[in-house]
Amino acid sequence: MALITNRPEPVPMPTIGRIVHYVSHGTPGGEYPSQCRAAIVTATDPAPDGVPEPGQVFASLAVITPEGMFFNRFVLQDGNHTAGTWHWPEREGS
Repeated sequence: MALITNRPEPVPMPTIGRIVHYVSHGTPGGEYPSQCRAAIVTATDPAPDGVPEPGQVFASLAVITPEGMFFNRFVLQDGNHTAGTWHWPEREGS
């Protein structure tokens, strides 16, 4: 498994077919809050032009919601659960 090593803690690189969490934006009026949604990695993308920091990880995702499915390219990985980003699913206690 490839690791991203230029971070405080090494994390696995996304690979095609892996399940991740996408953080939805929610609606401006709050009718639908921002929340984690299941997503499948469909491609691993090099950083788009203009990305200021090396080590940022992007992936293309197929995001699955109760209302349907949508596709999103160049989604940034962010462990802080910022809207519009992806992160690895949290581990459940054994």
